[in-house]
Amino acid sequence: MASTTVRLAETTRVMLRELAQRSGEPMSVVLEKAVECYRRQCILEAANAAYAALRADPEAWREELREREAWETTLTDDVADDPEAMA
Repeated sequence: MASTTVRLAETTRVMLRELAQRSGEPMSVVLEKAVECYRRQCILEAANAAYAALRADPEAWREELREREAWETTLTDDVADDPEAMA
């Protein structure tokens, strides 16, 4: 695995060390987990912004609702009633 040096503020380094000590994991693992958590947060924020923009456009939102209605019919395909399909 490749590695690199990252400059951190002293307060961030202290928090990182404390988290690593509490979890029993290396600081690099704690940092990787923090970055992954932030990446996921950014994805959710972008999705929320996209839905907010969609809702702000009345015609686009009506189209979205029509599409959802069309997909709702897929719930009546009786797949849940078939034990073989659940395996």
